[in-house]
Amino acid sequence: MTEILRQSQVSCMQSFVDELVQQSTDAGMIVNGRKTKEMLIGTVARDRLPSVTLSGAPVDRVTSFKLLGVNVASDLKWCLHVDAITSKAASLLHFLKQLKRAGPGVTT
Repeated sequence: MTEILRQSQVSCMQSFVDELVQQSTDAGMIVNGRKTKEMLIGTVARDRLPSVTLSGAPVDRVTSFKLLGVNVASDLKWCLHVDAITSKAASLLHFLKQLKRAGPGVTT
């Protein structure tokens, strides 16, 4: 769920979340509060907005999360994603070098 707030505008996210939980319950689904996260982007992140609750429990507020394989940061910069991809590539390259050193007679 997303919400765009202008300066000094009041957030309606709690009512949106409550409505989503009610619709999910009516459809026979359960919203998993432990997997639900909240991230604030932009200047509103500096403001003290009230935390959103899901069925009475507060939703974790994060500064980054992974969505469809892309690391999204609250500052909308690519550094976190590039670092994760670089680390993964370095790990795979190290593994390939180990295979090369093992020689052609080694089977896995």
